[in-house]
Amino acid sequence: MALVDIGANLAHDSFASDFDAMLARAVAAGVEAIVVTGSCAASNEAALGFARAKRPDCPKLYATAGLHPHHAADWSDALGARIAELAREPEVVAVGECGLDYFRDLAPRGAQRHAFVAQLEQAIAAGKPVFLHQRDAHADFLAILREHRASLRDAIVHCFTDTAEACADYLALDCHIGITGWICDERRGAHLAEVARMIPADRLLIETDAPYLLPRSLRPKPKDRRNEPAYLPAVLDAVATARSQPAAEIAVHTRNNARRVFALA
Repeated sequence: MALVDIGANLAHDSFASDFDAMLARAVAAGVEAIVVTGSCAASNEAALGFARAKRPDCPKLYATAGLHPHHAADWSDALGARIAELAREPEVVAVGECGLDYFRDLAPRGAQRHAFVAQLEQAIAAGKPVFLHQRDAHADFLAILREHRASLRDAIVHCFTDTAEACADYLALDCHIGITGWICDERRGAHLAEVARMIPADRLLIETDAPYLLPRSLRPKPKDRRNEPAYLPAVLDAVATARSQPAAEIAVHTRNNARRVFALA
């Protein structure tokens, strides 16, 4: 089964020591492409560098470019101009990760909203989809997204962990929904089985959000808590179980959806 991981933070320091080996494991697991998440000035540049590098016998890498709400206080005219410039590069397939996070509140909420709107406008100008983050900020996030959605080429609600009601709101805006290993966590992700069932087949995406959100269903358990793209099949299996569909069928849908929404070569 050919899989696409639509969100992996491969610029994270934890991958520096075994980057090539990590990609080889992804290939062995059936991952044919990975969208590398850009979330700050440094990771944006790193993601683009990964996407431009020639690595035979590895998954094809693509990049996003944006500013995560945790870093929204770093927004400046210069950073905004650089993200707009990066968004025009062919290897950059989406603007973001951007959005609102009122759970950790690592940046002032006003700064989060300002950076979010600016990046939505950049996605519109570049004709690229937007790669979205939302946690405990649904009302504000939905209002801002609704105002811009008609002008956006497409929208991906990345790492969805919210309620079925929130999912319905995003589906009403014709968004794609990314499901991670959170669905494999019986303690806090059980509600995502219902969410996975309600997502239309042509709106469903899967991702690892590596190195975060290691699937708890992995057997044998990895020696450390670092997630990586090779574990994407665990997410696939959990989604397939929730939807009572063959994993191979989900693999085809999610691969085709990823290739379409991100216009992957």
